[in-house]
Amino acid sequence: MSIAIPAGDRRAPSWRVAAVFAVPAALGASLLPFLSFRPNRIVSGEGILLWRPGTVGAEPLGWAALIGLAALTLLPLPQAARLALALAGAALTVALAGQGANALMAEAPDFARVSLGGGFWVALAFLALAAADAAARLALAPLVRIGLLAGVFGAAALALGSGALDRLSILQEYDANADAFDAAFAGHLKLVLGSLVPALLIGLPLGRLCHASPRARAVAVPVLNLLQTTPSIAMFGLLMVPLGALAAAWPGLRDLGVAGIGAAPAIVALTLYSLLPIVANTMAGFAAVPAHLREAGRGMGMGRRRLLWQVEAPLAAPVILTGIRIVVVQNIGLAAVAALIGGGGFGTLVFRGMGQTAMDLVLLGTLPIVAMAIAATVLFDAAIDSLNRGGPR
Repeated sequence: MSIAIPAGDRRAPSWRVAAVFAVPAALGASLLPFLSFRPNRIVSGEGILLWRPGTVGAEPLGWAALIGLAALTLLPLPQAARLALALAGAALTVALAGQGANALMAEAPDFARVSLGGGFWVALAFLALAAADAAARLALAPLVRIGLLAGVFGAAALALGSGALDRLSILQEYDANADAFDAAFAGHLKLVLGSLVPALLIGLPLGRLCHASPRARAVAVPVLNLLQTTPSIAMFGLLMVPLGALAAAWPGLRDLGVAGIGAAPAIVALTLYSLLPIVANTMAGFAAVPAHLREAGRGMGMGRRRLLWQVEAPLAAPVILTGIRIVVVQNIGLAAVAALIGGGGFGTLVFRGMGQTAMDLVLLGTLPIVAMAIAATVLFDAAIDSLNRGGPR
């Protein structure tokens, strides 16, 4: 998700705009349970409010500091200060959750669990949105954005490695499913990258052909639109039959991983879903190349191939890369559904958690998907911005 802010707008927003982020964060931390203490991993538990004095694990001083940080974002401060305050508030939110979990589990039996409550998620989400809004208004350089992303992920890794959050139920789920988590991570990357490569090999030439040939465009685009509107579950199901038949007819294909279930139908389906954004953005990118630059290239004696690689492709690259970004983020999410046909990925943890009514296991599969999508968005946006800044003015 991106926030549409005019580039270079470093002014502080009005209090109404800032309140969109600060007020929900403060109300979430104040009115909703910040943590949930449960006798075991499945049953529902008792909600723990952060501000209530005398409640085991509650931190009134921490709650006051968190509300204070959220309130400070309402002031007409420089955007860099708002960014720092929002990030500090998010870090404090996580630290309070870990501290509260440690206090609640100090005298609890080993099978008790402390889960993150609605107050935690609302506060963290809106503080993260406040940070994203401030960063967008700062119009940070691409390398600075990548550095900021690396800093946030590095801080998260340090917090996880420090042991301060180990008593939270989601970390206990990780300890119990570490091997499955590693396999899910590798499987998810396999699905995303395994579908991206053939989609690029097919989509980029097809997009170029559709740009040059109205007849090809009239045939290809409606077909791709039909594929894009097919529900993912239906697409996976439709591909199971022909791929299973191919594997039965040519047993050698099984050695290559082709089968009616597993990663093969998932990769084929994700590839088909990837074609429309890549083809459409490739057509749009080449269509946006100014005609006078093409004429200038021809006037310099450039042939068709040289004109493509030295003039048209560099100018169309930002738009094409935008389509690739859409595909990567889309497939990171869709790959979770592949678990229903044995495709692997983080969806295996999500659906296993749903089957066991273990919501922390569901979160263990969901949060990495969100993190991967955010990282991909920031990296691609930085690359696109770098191409735009380096283009003709």
